[in-house]
Amino acid sequence: MPAHWDADQYLRYADLRNRPFADLLARVPELPPRPTVLDLGCGPGNSTAALRRRWPDARLLGLDSSPDLLAEARRAEARRADGGPVAEYREQDVTGYDPAPERPDLIASNAALHWMDTDTADHLELLPRWAAALRPGGVIAFQLPGNFAAPSHTLLADLRRTPRWRDRLAPARPDASCHAPDRYARTLLAAGCTADVWESTYTMVLPGPDPVLEWVKGSTLRPVLDLLPGAAERAEFLAEYGALLRRAYPATGHGTLFPFRRVFAVAVKR
Repeated sequence: MPAHWDADQYLRYADLRNRPFADLLARVPELPPRPTVLDLGCGPGNSTAALRRRWPDARLLGLDSSPDLLAEARRAEARRADGGPVAEYREQDVTGYDPAPERPDLIASNAALHWMDTDTADHLELLPRWAAALRPGGVIAFQLPGNFAAPSHTLLADLRRTPRWRDRLAPARPDASCHAPDRYARTLLAAGCTADVWESTYTMVLPGPDPVLEWVKGSTLRPVLDLLPGAAERAEFLAEYGALLRRAYPATGHGTLFPFRRVFAVAVKR
């Protein structure tokens, strides 16, 4: 993941960001008592909290590479007053992580798998390793955005390549990817799992001025903003990108409609 995340910005639309993960967990079968549950790419801990609500007696381990997001996750953990098991959080590059020593009953990943591509490896390559680490009957459950061909992303890619910005923003992380659902299904089946894979498009109604810009500032835009530390230059870029987004996603009298495609998978180890 990018090095510098803003937990407050990411959680600005927390209810909307959390809904796909709630829909994913609704399709996960029951686990054994006191399961070991891994949250890979746990971010600020909102997904870990959802896992606790579903399995309150679980041993929870959250991993993420962002110290800023993990700090928020630990703060949220410290504010808990329910007396339940305490989640453990580790700073970890998930792409190189082997979950086998934990013997997990569930490996979950919420809106993070697409950040796990590297220059030499595709995130699909992680799934057989995760499947091999599961106990028999264990589960992999993930969801990730599938809207990389939407204006929110294509306009950003085009803007980064313009003469004004290409020299500054060329080092930005390449655009993330999401595969077609059938590729996830084939990969999970080949790894010895069942495969329940589907997609949904949420038509979100975002309130306030420039809401799509505010949305992407919490996720997609982070690698770009890291390369624009100067306030004036950053403001110039955001003004230009914001104007493009307003044309692509015009406001209505009820808010701004933002179609958001997601891909989901629940796999059970045979």
